[in-house]
Amino acid sequence: MKLIVFGATGGTGKEVVKQALAEGHEVTAFVRDPSKLNGDDPLLTIVQGDALNPKEVEGALAGQEAVISCLGSDGLKETTVLTNMTKNILTAMNTHHIDRIAYVASAGIHKEIPGLQGKLAQFILRNVLKDHRNAVEEIKKHHVRYTIARPMQLTTQPMSKNYRQDAVSVPAKGRKIGRADVAHFLLESIVQEKNVDKSVGLAY
Repeated sequence: MKLIVFGATGGTGKEVVKQALAEGHEVTAFVRDPSKLNGDDPLLTIVQGDALNPKEVEGALAGQEAVISCLGSDGLKETTVLTNMTKNILTAMNTHHIDRIAYVASAGIHKEIPGLQGKLAQFILRNVLKDHRNAVEEIKKHHVRYTIARPMQLTTQPMSKNYRQDAVSVPAKGRKIGRADVAHFLLESIVQEKNVDKSVGLAY
């Protein structure tokens, strides 16, 4: 399968690229800094660009079959950067008739985390969650087949494939999940056509 990964040099994005290549997929990594990614694999194409540039995004999406977005924002200030980048991706998807996307958001975008933990997340991460929420709303407006991942706190532990999912809230008493397992969820959702048009909370 031909996949393009945005945010491919981040923790989750690198895991998506690694796992997709291991499965034999053709991967295009859209990155601002190619030096942050090992480009030795023959199945990997690295495209340098800025997701805030519509023309660069459109050019990179030519010939792709599906999109995986692991984009993140810098800091906790009020921003629309994720929403704007996602709009550019969606416009390019429509141009190239690509209708499948998996997007990494964050637990809390639906105010679904219970108790004190949820209240703290809504306060501390309010600007990031708002930007992710708006990006997800854009995805839903564009008539594409989407999967939204809502991971709890991300860790660096190895892939276990042993994690819980909740398509309404977040897994009960779940607090963390490894980036490698989030990547596994994203790839499985795309390749096996799972979790279509769902927003799924993820945790151990």
